[in-house]
Amino acid sequence: MHPNPIYRQTGAAQNLGFARDRAFGILSINGPDGPLMAHVPFLLAPDDTALDLHLVRSNPIARALAEPQSAVIVVSGPDSYISPDWYGITDQVPTWNYVAVHLRGTLALLPQADMRDMLDRQSAHFENMLRPKQPWHTSKMTPDALDRMMRQIVPCRMTINSVDGTWKLNQNKPDAARLRAATQVQSSAIGSDTGMLAGLMMAPPKPESAPD
Repeated sequence: MHPNPIYRQTGAAQNLGFARDRAFGILSINGPDGPLMAHVPFLLAPDDTALDLHLVRSNPIARALAEPQSAVIVVSGPDSYISPDWYGITDQVPTWNYVAVHLRGTLALLPQADMRDMLDRQSAHFENMLRPKQPWHTSKMTPDALDRMMRQIVPCRMTINSVDGTWKLNQNKPDAARLRAATQVQSSAIGSDTGMLAGLMMAPPKPESAPD
């Protein structure tokens, strides 16, 4: 995470809310030959103390979970290259703006019997975002096909011990320079979700303890 505290003023609730909405990240644990990583969707628990995910049984991370492991999930948000010319002030250098949240904790396997419930909860969460489309659900599958699929994946839960977030949105620049850069980001093609990033640059999140 970026060490400048000006980019790290959002509290746990804002960071967890971002992670909940994004619901996809890079899971990593330490393996015998270096870090092991997997790209996974996840569901945060209602009380934000844990998150649930599943892995293909053959995934090296799943095979490493004979014992619980320390883990981190990196949740990336919008990002963009920022040209020094966009600020309208002198003696600036290029940078990259982004939002990212790191969730750290202990990852463990759940009983295989929990897999169906997890799959139902995950699919219901994402299918609900597609309404008015009628939601897909596991009952649409034939029992044999569902059983074969369920044997190939394993349920996991990560108990969350710490939450860190970086919201690097040019808060270190004068307001006018930040707003000029945000306007340029809206039409930039170097990055992802640049429209969302521009909106955040125009109105960076306030620290949770700050008054309205």
